[in-house]
Amino acid sequence: MLRNIDLNEISDGNLYTSNDLVRADCGGCRGCSDCCQGMGDSIILDPYDMDQLYRGTGLKPEELLLRAADLSVVDGIILPHLKMTGERDCCPFLSGEGRCRIHAFRPGFCRLFPLGRLYEDGSFSYFLQTKECKKTHRSKIRIKKWLDIPDLPRYEDYVCSWHYLLMDLQAHIERAGDESYQKQVSMYVLQNFYLTPYPEEGFYEAFQERYETCKKLFHLA
Repeated sequence: MLRNIDLNEISDGNLYTSNDLVRADCGGCRGCSDCCQGMGDSIILDPYDMDQLYRGTGLKPEELLLRAADLSVVDGIILPHLKMTGERDCCPFLSGEGRCRIHAFRPGFCRLFPLGRLYEDGSFSYFLQTKECKKTHRSKIRIKKWLDIPDLPRYEDYVCSWHYLLMDLQAHIERAGDESYQKQVSMYVLQNFYLTPYPEEGFYEAFQERYETCKKLFHLA
């Protein structure tokens, strides 16, 4: 998601790598679930998130979209997000006790919080959001431990590829200036990156193949 931000207003002003320590650890939240409620359509899911959710919940892609996700336009492209449900306006995977029922395979947005990513020059850095998490007295933790993602360097490469592919597609759509074509591109992204299952092993290899095919199809640099 593209945003014009002033880091000095929303963060501690520093940029980090996954090997750095940041004051993000809230000790398992201890019952707090504020960041799992009232989030609107902001918890955008990427293909890796959806693949993990398919496998973790046992739901088929179409079932997951019906039960736990919704679609919205993000920077010109239709993408899925976790939908808030019920009287509490909360994540559909939040238990009655306010605990995450998918913690082992939770989306990247959830793993990252209260961190953010700043994308620049084909790469990205992490930053610590200082006004988002209501927990105080957080302790320091190394970012790669906080994220708890296997083979993090490869995941970070994937995150970069996905982000910049979406940027290229957005620019491509804007140049075309055709609303029906915009929908066509979005449907291609949904079908090929989200709804078509990935192999049980080798997500990154399969994603890379789809990434290269997409770049060639839409003549992206």
